[in-house]
Amino acid sequence: MTQHSRDLSRRRLLFGGAALGAGALLVGCTSNEAAPTTAQTKAADTAAGGNSAPGKKVTIGFSAPAADHGWLAAITANAKAQAGAYSDVDFKTVEAGADAAAQRAALSTLIAQKPDVIVMLPHDGKELNAAGLEAMKAGIPVVNLDRAFPDALAYRLQIMGDNYGMGVAAANYIVAQLKAKGVSNPVIGEIPGIDSLELTQQRSKGFADTLAAAGFKVANRRPAEFTADSGQQAATGLFQALPKIDAVWNHDDDQGIGVLAAVNQTGRKEFFMVGGAGSKKAMEDIQADNTVLKATVTYSPSMASSAISLARLIGQGKGMSDLVELQVPKEIVLASETITKENASNYLKLGF
Repeated sequence: MTQHSRDLSRRRLLFGGAALGAGALLVGCTSNEAAPTTAQTKAADTAAGGNSAPGKKVTIGFSAPAADHGWLAAITANAKAQAGAYSDVDFKTVEAGADAAAQRAALSTLIAQKPDVIVMLPHDGKELNAAGLEAMKAGIPVVNLDRAFPDALAYRLQIMGDNYGMGVAAANYIVAQLKAKGVSNPVIGEIPGIDSLELTQQRSKGFADTLAAAGFKVANRRPAEFTADSGQQAATGLFQALPKIDAVWNHDDDQGIGVLAAVNQTGRKEFFMVGGAGSKKAMEDIQADNTVLKATVTYSPSMASSAISLARLIGQGKGMSDLVELQVPKEIVLASETITKENASNYLKLGF
């Protein structure tokens, strides 16, 4: 997905049952609003307390890169649907443009319109840090999503997935499976996303560190670009380099479509694979148990839904009802969870 990649409480603080006191009051959406997902509707139904009741009208500005990848498409769809679940939220979207410079210009226009809160997923956190600072200095709280700003003054709230934790979770699953099979010197392959991105480096480091603790290591590593085509090319190269493989971690379920295509093309099925991010297709394949894909580790776009709910609370001057503190936290990092055949049915509602 080129630059559109997926680069402190835990997910249950945000998504488990009624834990998010910011849960939406479900109301009818206008004709051009996307219907809330099952997970969002459930959150609205089970939420309790004063936070769910209509309150002060809040205008939330939103900007994210073009949806040229399933995960990014879900980010925008989830944000729009969650905003539509509130009668007291006015949702305004600005196009992010093709790169960081274009998004920066669009955000300047949005800032001039003075929304109550801005939720953004930047093309690049470092390059868009100045946009966050501009908004914050203008008195507009910023909820930054997924790609970290280096300056803590550039955001009121930052919500991210745990990239290092994804690598840890993937490695833990692989180590457990290999040890259960009695494999003492395994051949492990890795298909990351774009290698120049910090998030990819963090994922690979978590994977390598955890394997090393078990006495294992990556035998061959072939970067892709978060697309199906690049996943197929990377997997083909990996298979050519390794005549025998015991396990593979592919960082991204969208590029995993191409990896599985290479598996079918070459007939290489002697190994098992772990995916990444938690797409609905990956979960369905894991449930069916008829491919080499046996698990995936989450980096869920449902974080966009929570970003909208929390932006609403910030705009209304409220805190999270399950917390003693009177304000929404400054940082939220979502734990990476492991989805297998045994628990996939629980996670399908959050798949993209």
